[in-house]
Amino acid sequence: MFCKQINLEPNTPYRIKCKVKTLGVESTDDTLGGAQICITDTIEKSMTITGDTKEWQELEFMFNSKDRTSVEIAFRLGGYNTTCSGIAWFTDFTMEKGELETSNNWKYACIAFPNLDVELEINGVKQDFKFEMTDSDISDMKKNMQRFQNSISELTNGKITATYDFFTVNETIRTLSYDDENGYYVSPDNIEKILYPYVANKGYDYIFICVRMGDANQNLEIPVNDWIGLGGMDYLGIGFSNIRLPNSDKSYIYKYNDRINTFPEEVFVHEFIHTLERNAQEYGNDIIELHDYSKYGYNESQKEGLKQWYYDYMNKKVEGNLGLPEEVFTIKPVKQDNFKNGNYLDEFREPQNFIEEVQMILDQIQLLFKEVEGEEKLT
Repeated sequence: MFCKQINLEPNTPYRIKCKVKTLGVESTDDTLGGAQICITDTIEKSMTITGDTKEWQELEFMFNSKDRTSVEIAFRLGGYNTTCSGIAWFTDFTMEKGELETSNNWKYACIAFPNLDVELEINGVKQDFKFEMTDSDISDMKKNMQRFQNSISELTNGKITATYDFFTVNETIRTLSYDDENGYYVSPDNIEKILYPYVANKGYDYIFICVRMGDANQNLEIPVNDWIGLGGMDYLGIGFSNIRLPNSDKSYIYKYNDRINTFPEEVFVHEFIHTLERNAQEYGNDIIELHDYSKYGYNESQKEGLKQWYYDYMNKKVEGNLGLPEEVFTIKPVKQDNFKNGNYLDEFREPQNFIEEVQMILDQIQLLFKEVEGEEKLT
């Protein structure tokens, strides 16, 4: 990759664009490598381009500076902890500063993937796992999104309002991610290219992915480490969580019942709050942890789970004034609308004549001398 350090204004949207052409670019070791724009040492990146592109393809990367005053923008062939092979050319670089959106209305996408078919190596043995969601499963997810829409407004005292789209993607999930803490799960990398046509430039602020990863009738389950929802992830800058269906359709986890479960949308609420929690931290706030409910005297109830904790946590009522800061309810992903009145910056402007080319070379030499002087001081 090649990089450039750029200065930023905190809490400001930015958009980097370039054109890319590729030859024989493909990921290796089942990774999602390719030609992309990114911020070095982070997982923040653009869409990935692979294969052979006969024409120049436009690539864009949008991000919020958060509490940062500078970042290193990189144009790379590869990925974050991923590899690939091939050749990529980059040209026509631009950088644009946008305007913040201040609306508290969040737009959610809830997407059911009914078909999962993966081969995994478990304890050294390769094993096939194939699961399908039922019509009843999909109906439960739709009902929970309806309830989530009302609950998120009630739990925040109207500080967040919600709209959502629910749709089904019939393409089969063929790969899963793994880490020791969570076991196997669906990460954004596993479905990036499948999902892109459904969510690109649609204005979504958050994505729920619903999938079945076990079946009691088959007595078969993909190994996971005690989670039913897994959040805190990003899909091209959009908050992303994995909602896992129970192995049995007799489970009441996602079904409303006035005697057993009156808060079946809890997993959706919980995983979304993780993104609010992370946003608060990344914008420089020191807050209490979502998982520390028992530390502050809250316990799960059989019918409502941790509903009271969520209410107090999102309204800063824990011990009187602890919880999420109110400004977090308008911190949303950067979208195209942020650049309706955007300003183009000179960070990636290329020399337009001989004098500007000479000046650029002199600037680079001066920067090199500063780096050498810095290394000498360290030694």
